[in-house]
Amino acid sequence: MLSQTVEYALRAVVYLAQHAPEPQKTSEIAAVTKVPPAYLSKVLQGLRTEDIVHLQRGVGGGVSLAKLPAELTILDVVNAVDPIQRITTCPLDLAAHGVRLCALHRRMDDAIKEMENAFRSTTLAELLQDPNPSVPLCGAED
Repeated sequence: MLSQTVEYALRAVVYLAQHAPEPQKTSEIAAVTKVPPAYLSKVLQGLRTEDIVHLQRGVGGGVSLAKLPAELTILDVVNAVDPIQRITTCPLDLAAHGVRLCALHRRMDDAIKEMENAFRSTTLAELLQDPNPSVPLCGAED
């Protein structure tokens, strides 16, 4: 349901949140998150454009979050790289439906809305503080 770009962006920002506020090397992020380095560079540029991350070249440079993990939501990250598309008109362009969605498309949009609300209400800090024994990216550095 979510694109690979979103998955990669979320992996990268979770890693950065785990190491905030210190900048991290792109090569390290790629290795730990298992994101191809060239693709990661593209994803990071999108995140930079939307003020999710800072990119700094040179000695002591790297990638860091532009905000505190408690200030960034999953929705911020998703919408920075591949915005969620709601269903506002009939996807079949049926004139009889217009903006009155049929039962199928209304339920699909309701599901998208629920996902959007869940992402809007979850910060990166909350992900890292979750008591779930499966910690994000754990074991990825092995």
